Amino acid sequence: MSKTVKDYIRTIVDFPHEGILFRDVTTLFADPRGFRMAIDQLLSPYAGMRIDKVAGLEARGFILGGAVAHQLSTGFVPIRKKGKLPGQTISQAYKLEYGEAVVEVHDDAMQPGEKVLLVDDLLATGGTAEAGIKLIERLGAEVIGCAFVVDLPDLGGRKKLEAMGMEVHALCQFEGL
Repeated sequence: MSKTVKDYIRTIVDFPHEGILFRDVTTLFADPRGFRMAIDQLLSPYAGMRIDKVAGLEARGFILGGAVAHQLSTGFVPIRKKGKLPGQTISQAYKLEYGEAVVEVHDDAMQPGEKVLLVDDLLATGGTAEAGIKLIERLGAEVIGCAFVVDLPDLGGRKKLEAMGMEVHALCQFEGL
C-alpha cells in the first residue's frame, strides 16, 4: 500500500503541554519521498496559475515555501516574527491563546498586483495565516491561495480564512487539538 503525506507525520503526545497531540512534520521533511510528495501536492491545485511570489510563515513555512517557490521558479518572501527582518517592515498583530503576537514583512517584498501563494505547515486557529494575508494585501498584492500540509479543522482556521474569501488547500487533516 502506498503512503500518503499523513503517514509521514509523527504525533507526539502531551507536547508542548498535557492534552495536546503535536503533529510533527519534521519526520515528513526528513524523508525524501514524503517531502517531494508534500511539495508536489501543495503545488498541484495551482498548476497553470500565475504566481509571482510564494510567502512562507515562520518557521516551517520557510522550508515548504522555499521548496514551492523553487519548483515554480518564483521568488520567496518570509513573513517573520517581529524584530527578525533587517530592513523597513510593516507589522500585523494577531491573537494567540494567551495574548498577542506580531508578524512582519519587508515593505518592498511584494508589489501591487502581484499574485501570492501563502504557505505554512499547519492550519490551526488561522491567526498567523490571517495576519500574513493582511500584510500581503496591505502591500497591494493578491493572495491566490493558502496551502498547508495539515489542517486541524476542530480549531476553526479553515473557516476563518474562507470567511475572508480565501481558498484553502490542505494535504491532510487531524481531528482534535
